[in-house]
Amino acid sequence: MAKHRIAYLPGDGIGVDVLEAARTVLDALKFEAEYIHGDVGWEFWCDEGNPLPDRTIEVLKDTDCCIFGAITSKPHDEAARELAPHLWGQGFTYFSPIVRLRQLFNLHTNLRPCRAFKGNPLNLRDDIDLVVFRENTEGLYSGVELHPVPREVMRFLADYQPKARRFIHVEPDDLAISVRVYTRAACHSIVKQAFEFANKNGYPTVTVVEKPNVLRETGGLLISEARRVADEYPNVELWEANIDAMCMWLVKNPQNYGVLCAGNMFGDIISDLAAQIVGGLGFAASANVGDNYALFEPTHGSAPKYVGMNKVNPMAAILSAKLMLEYLGEKEKALTLEQAIERVISEGNVRTYDMGGKATTTDVANEVAKYCR
Repeated sequence: MAKHRIAYLPGDGIGVDVLEAARTVLDALKFEAEYIHGDVGWEFWCDEGNPLPDRTIEVLKDTDCCIFGAITSKPHDEAARELAPHLWGQGFTYFSPIVRLRQLFNLHTNLRPCRAFKGNPLNLRDDIDLVVFRENTEGLYSGVELHPVPREVMRFLADYQPKARRFIHVEPDDLAISVRVYTRAACHSIVKQAFEFANKNGYPTVTVVEKPNVLRETGGLLISEARRVADEYPNVELWEANIDAMCMWLVKNPQNYGVLCAGNMFGDIISDLAAQIVGGLGFAASANVGDNYALFEPTHGSAPKYVGMNKVNPMAAILSAKLMLEYLGEKEKALTLEQAIERVISEGNVRTYDMGGKATTTDVANEVAKYCR
């Protein structure tokens, strides 16, 4: 009997290719797992009106964790046009499966390591070692949105916030609202995890990235919780940075930072920027972690133009598999995999097109696997 039960969701586009690459490496490590396939992605939206069928959710409920590939997402109007004709007019609305999974399984913490591997020609510099802690279920991605906005909603808001009064007479269909929801518990949790990680792994600072001078209530809540948590960790210094300035400083002096912590949207922004300075989305792994479950995925999209070409960089998926091994307590295998990745990148003999080479996705997977056996 396999030691672990893993939900295996390749999705669509290049998700299929990169997850196969991750499997190749995991098999070379003799990782004992049973992989249970789950349906997710654009095909199921078009055919069923649901990109995340209920049967797939049941798969996740019966597994230890999930490894995820990539899925295609499109704007609402375009998504509606691609539904099968028999589903038209039935009120189906496209939603992001990955966002739904984060909320459904309370995967509150998004962990995104961004490390510059020596020998990667795409590095901005070779001494970058960043880890982003992103709150994963709240903020502007919480899904609390309205369009059109009923007049009674605007009148209600105006009673409590005078700045809303100038919108009362805007036609409902000409107004849209997205609510930035922060709870004290979520703010405390994400900052606490960032400090705990920094303290355990020898990072001297945690930088909390916000915009409290403009987003005073939500940003202010996160900053105030960060200051409270920082008092518990005298060996780790709290730095505070506005999101716009942080983007500049990450490009200018990325070596000065270690652990970054942010809410959902700002965390999304800085993690992509951090990924680019260590090689791009081909190296951007992530872990979505909750109290009882976790999902691991490369952060790139489905890249439909590369489907079937076997040319994309699978390192992000392979690095996500490494995070999965750590989560499952397979520390030795995770270390072996990390060392294999380091060796392949530093030797530079097998590189995909983004790194200036001609190797295929499969070539890279096999080269990493060679050093895992």
